[in-house]
Amino acid sequence: MKYSNIFKSAMPAAILGFVALGLTPTSAVAQTNPATATFTVSATVLKDCVVSATALGFGNYTGALVNASSTVTVTCTSGTTYTVGLNQGLATGATVTARQMAITQPAGALNYSLLTGSYTGTNWGNTTGSWVSGSGTGVAQPLTVYGVIPAGQYVAPGTYTDTITATVTY
Repeated sequence: MKYSNIFKSAMPAAILGFVALGLTPTSAVAQTNPATATFTVSATVLKDCVVSATALGFGNYTGALVNASSTVTVTCTSGTTYTVGLNQGLATGATVTARQMAITQPAGALNYSLLTGSYTGTNWGNTTGSWVSGSGTGVAQPLTVYGVIPAGQYVAPGTYTDTITATVTY
């Protein structure tokens, strides 16, 4: 019976010991396989072009042939094909093949041409065959506009002007 009394008195102590061990903080076990996720990244690049131009100043005209140039600069996204057309200007009765700078007092006009390639090149207009074509590279592409006032025009003195619109189609 001695054993049963020892057992009876030791049993509550053993139970308390196991409970105490269960309540003791233990270190966490590190996970060696991280959790992962994937996601899609996307963007759409649109065709786009921007155009700018410098003024074309002929200077003084004395009745002799005068040449001058300006630059139309086109910047298009890479691979974007484009055409650049130049309109007839603002003078009444002007066309892309017979452009005119006008003066209001006295009324009058001074004929001139805008050409591609050189001062003896092809007329630069705004229809198929008369515009300049290219393909965008993502950087600015300068295009030279060659202006010519032919000799032999005897007009009233004054300042003659016109405004040309450069249009990029892409």
